[in-house]
Amino acid sequence: MHYRCLIVDDEVELAEMTTEYFKMFEVSTQYVTGAETCFEFFKENTADIVLLDINLKDGSGFEVCKKLREELNMPILFISARQSDDDVLIALSIGGDDYIKKPYSLSVLLAKVKVLLKRIDASADNGGAMYDVPSAEDTNAEDLSAILTLDPDTMSAVYEGKRVPLKAKEFALLNALYKHHDTIVKKEDLFEEVWGDAFFGDSTLNVHIRKLREKLEKDPNSPELIRTVWGTGYYLKLCESEN
Repeated sequence: MHYRCLIVDDEVELAEMTTEYFKMFEVSTQYVTGAETCFEFFKENTADIVLLDINLKDGSGFEVCKKLREELNMPILFISARQSDDDVLIALSIGGDDYIKKPYSLSVLLAKVKVLLKRIDASADNGGAMYDVPSAEDTNAEDLSAILTLDPDTMSAVYEGKRVPLKAKEFALLNALYKHHDTIVKKEDLFEEVWGDAFFGDSTLNVHIRKLREKLEKDPNSPELIRTVWGTGYYLKLCESEN
């Protein structure tokens, strides 16, 4: 059977409440309470989105995420009472798409899920194309292809002659900055373009920016390519003239 959302959480009361709330708004949802029941679920069923707790009685949500990522490609949103930045960093670096701290608002969580479902449906209607990579004709720089190119087929970037593999959200974020190169892109616009809504926290964006800098910059602590405009957003520096 196919569900729009699977919740993996051993807080049974919260899982049941969230499931029933989602169903009220016609989002078909099922919940399981552990790692093994999650894997069993996917032997017989499918889901568009997974909401995954970290602390499970029979295992770690981090390990569940890693195993799911080996075979399945769907948004995985961590839902956890753990508050540390290290947990957020780990969750996002192993393939999580967002980190939602408990206690969460059911209405906000539903809004996140519905936006993601809308993007999934739109992607399916477009033949699965998730990212719009601009051609050289769409840019203003004279020869940006000699500096930076994006390859959606291999989910990688070629920067100064070096091919750099990227994860899906890293690629999407770099693509969003690339399309508006040498122009400040506000954080809210990046949230909207990359994650599909404005509900994501700054920590999610900061972690992905940091990972991109670690992969592309000569000195990630003194970035020359992906620059920060404090309090506003970021811009991708490709042209020689200063803004």
